[in-house]
Amino acid sequence: MAGITTLRHQLGAAIFHRVAGPDGARHRDRIHDTPGPRWFDPASPIGRVHGDASMFVGGIRALLLQSLHPAAMRAVSEHSGYRGDMWGRLARTSRFLAVTTFGTADDAQRAVDAVRAIHDRVTGTLPDGSSYAASDPHLLLWVHVAEVDSFLRAHRAYGAEPLDAAGRDTYVAQTAEVARRLGVVDPPTTERELAEVLARFRPELRGTPEAREAVGYVLLRPPLPWVARPAYGVLAAAAVGLMPAWTRVPLRLPWLPVAEQTVVRVLGGAAVGTIRWAMSPPAVAAAT
Repeated sequence: MAGITTLRHQLGAAIFHRVAGPDGARHRDRIHDTPGPRWFDPASPIGRVHGDASMFVGGIRALLLQSLHPAAMRAVSEHSGYRGDMWGRLARTSRFLAVTTFGTADDAQRAVDAVRAIHDRVTGTLPDGSSYAASDPHLLLWVHVAEVDSFLRAHRAYGAEPLDAAGRDTYVAQTAEVARRLGVVDPPTTERELAEVLARFRPELRGTPEAREAVGYVLLRPPLPWVARPAYGVLAAAAVGLMPAWTRVPLRLPWLPVAEQTVVRVLGGAAVGTIRWAMSPPAVAAAT
């Protein structure tokens, strides 16, 4: 048992370090231990989804889906450090989600204000000569719905306690509260509205060379030691397995429906379960 406990602590520490960054423990303590009112109850649907290990699959799917919007992909390509600082970007994203979901209202608002300030500086030009801005409410809406749909689908497939229909509607409504503060106009507040907004974006989406480069980087060239790549590959396969069929050709993703519903689902569940076991609060606290 001592050996298993040690392994659990070491694995939990390694995963936590990758996702939260070298100063993750300090931010975790501030987010969860600072007294004060919160935007959300940690036991509510948004806390259940964002606090679950299924977010590892949902996060990868969100990156894949978001890449289909040419303006969003150009902004990421030109202004993000995903090639040279993928883990730093992941740490910043996970910290934002943690602060706005579990942190005090004051900390959450400061995090939103910081992101909005960054968005104001992210501008550029598309190949057709038109301009883009990360602060554009329409572009913000796309990023938001792609994330929410991905997190929700991953939680339904791999969450420890998947939400029922009412819980899923509540989750979408809660994420809309954060989206409005970020500048999204009229975000969806139910699962049905979420699907409708995603469908309306379909004519704007396509697989650009930048999108395919990003997908190849995320799926095939993650900045990980070789020993960790098989486990990451399982999570990536689980994320691809949750992508809509119509996205496979433009992003050059494989489509193996039988394998995705059987082998990939079983392996993905095992991988997420292992992460959940390794990162349970006692293990992570002891490891950090």
